Amino acid sequence: MTNQDIKQIHSEICGHLAARRLKPAFDLLARLIKENGLGIYYDEHRILAETYQNMLKYTVEGIKDPERQKVYQRLILSVFDLADKIHESLKMKHFQSMEYINKRAFSTSAGSEAEPILKKTEDYFLRDLEVNSAGKNDVQGKTEERGQEGSKTASDALQIHQSMKTYFNRIWFTDKLSVEEAKILSEFLSSQLIPVYYKSLFIAAIGLSLSRYFDSQKILILSKACKANEAEVSNRAVAGLLLNLYRYDTRLPFYPEVEGRLKILFEDSEFKSHLETSIIQFIRSKGTEKIQQLLRDEILPEMIKISPNLRDKIKLEGLMEEGGGQDRNPDWEDVFKDSPGLLNKLEEFSEMQMNGDDVFMGSFSMLKSFPFFADPVNWFMPFFPDNPEIADSLSGQETPWKLFEAIDDAPILCNSDKYSFCLSLPGLPKENMDMMVNAMQAEMEQVREIKADEALLNPGQKYEFVSNQYVQDLYRFYKLFPKSAGFEDVFSWRLDFHNKHILGDLIREDLKLFRNIGEYYFAKEHFDEASGIFQVLTEKEKSVDLLQKIAWCYQKKGDFQSALDHYLNAELFEANNVWNLKKIALCYRNLRKPEKALEYYRDAEKMEPENLGIQLNIGHCLLELDQYEDALKSYFKVEYIAPGNNKVWRPIGWCSFLTGKTQQAEKYFQKLMEAQPDSHDFINMGHVQWSLGKRSVALDFYRKAIAGESFSFSNFMSIFEEDLPHLLEQGIDKDDIPIMLDQLRYFLEGD
Repeated sequence: MTNQDIKQIHSEICGHLAARRLKPAFDLLARLIKENGLGIYYDEHRILAETYQNMLKYTVEGIKDPERQKVYQRLILSVFDLADKIHESLKMKHFQSMEYINKRAFSTSAGSEAEPILKKTEDYFLRDLEVNSAGKNDVQGKTEERGQEGSKTASDALQIHQSMKTYFNRIWFTDKLSVEEAKILSEFLSSQLIPVYYKSLFIAAIGLSLSRYFDSQKILILSKACKANEAEVSNRAVAGLLLNLYRYDTRLPFYPEVEGRLKILFEDSEFKSHLETSIIQFIRSKGTEKIQQLLRDEILPEMIKISPNLRDKIKLEGLMEEGGGQDRNPDWEDVFKDSPGLLNKLEEFSEMQMNGDDVFMGSFSMLKSFPFFADPVNWFMPFFPDNPEIADSLSGQETPWKLFEAIDDAPILCNSDKYSFCLSLPGLPKENMDMMVNAMQAEMEQVREIKADEALLNPGQKYEFVSNQYVQDLYRFYKLFPKSAGFEDVFSWRLDFHNKHILGDLIREDLKLFRNIGEYYFAKEHFDEASGIFQVLTEKEKSVDLLQKIAWCYQKKGDFQSALDHYLNAELFEANNVWNLKKIALCYRNLRKPEKALEYYRDAEKMEPENLGIQLNIGHCLLELDQYEDALKSYFKVEYIAPGNNKVWRPIGWCSFLTGKTQQAEKYFQKLMEAQPDSHDFINMGHVQWSLGKRSVALDFYRKAIAGESFSFSNFMSIFEEDLPHLLEQGIDKDDIPIMLDQLRYFLEGD
């Protein structure tokens, strides 16, 4: 039985149970037990199956039992539990992923060593607190203290750190927490002595453990941690809760205590704000690949192209002169003259960075091969300057504590990337290190001031920063961890939290939260999800704004009929909205109904008579309706309003040709020849020359068309055959056509 078979059958069993189809679930469980020699579960399966058959018998016989539904619910939960145990047994037996290799190496009893670990850890940090209280809690004093620490203290720190990582693994590999284990874990999370970074680490472990093996107790612990005072703890709890509510959506209705806890949470406005932030971070992560592609395929190649001239272009040596930072260098704009789109792309990149998009994924993906990242725990480890593993990796060098502290304050780097940065420092010359320290300290001082000011205006901003960092940490683990093959990539899910059962119901109850999620999907061009949310919102209250946005979503997906229906619906609520009129007309054009499109463009023209776009589209509609003279008038109006608009030359030339104004057509196509002609322009000019009797000139233009990039003779013939009726109308002798085409073939053969 393959790993995929094991997962598939377990998924089928859970699906049957969620749909209350217990008979096929029992059948599949019996098959798994028999085929895999899992006799240890035979009696449990037999008792549950017999209990269910007796319940069915009593129900059919009409025997009333007021406790029947409770028994039924408990029975379903018991079968879920049996299915999970069998599933886990098979994974322990067959799976060779890093997760199950490690689990087999661990005792799954998390509680046996937890209490002494808690006591020892609290004692260690109590001593540290006493030292700080003695007057060494300033940065300079702390740096001196770090430099003077004896090997025993460093050894103690490393020992405590390793015990925290061990406890992470024990949480991860515990299937179901006992009451005692849950109690000790809660004490860890509520202790005033345990640092926030270790509490955050344990929350990540609970989320990871829950995704491996369902346990309602873990959901309740995460739910409680969502209201922790520390943003680092609460955001990881919200993220873990979100992902696992998504994973176990179909079975959650059978756990009323979970549903009840979630309803209580949703009464807290702060929790809903945090939930919205986390959902948006997960939606944002969907654009990470697109950002890396933008960098890899567009920005970096253009940067490499201009880099040899960059020093001279921006007069680099003069930038450090006194006052050089005050005036813009007029030569700077010339840097981009050979790459006109690069400046816009860099501005787009800068805006993405400011908005919290993951712009460093590609850069730091190459810095994940350090031994530090071979341990999966370290992918979830919050960054803290005192991490003894980092100091240990820099053994033999002076540890740059000030630089670590500056890195710790960098809001644009996730924890994983901060560790990558620190681990790449060994071997850096001291003068370079000092320069980097000074530069980063100055930069981070400014960042701290900005963060302090923004915190006054936006108290929830710290949560946004740490939430974004943790989602990026998760993204790196699932995408870059070298042994991630055994993990289901959560970022391959749709992550449409609003469509799930319990979570979706709770989100839809808060229309503002629901609308905000929809608007973010819309802004990020996830049109399927956005239109789905907006459709639900229109059932509550129709508005022009929502109807137009739904229509826009359909338009961007190429469904012009559905887009038209919603634009027309919006027109009923707000007539004569010029933007809406233009969109209705656009949809009609794409639906091949130019007469209806023209009707709406004419209405729009009354409100914006000088609008070039409207005039152009009126001309296009008239052209499609074979009203060439009227189309020509519209195009000339565009030229009159905007004399420098060369986009109108092409339709003027073509309409002139179709109306027999050959000299006029030649004039406008000649303008295009002097600009940036494409293959279609060469073909059109060839038609004009042929109609003027200049056959050899016509053939030259046809040859130029076929010589164009990605343009073949078959492309030419397709267009030529479509244009043939117009050529005949302009007096071309049809008997000359095969002769001209054969001559063209001979020319092409010679080329």
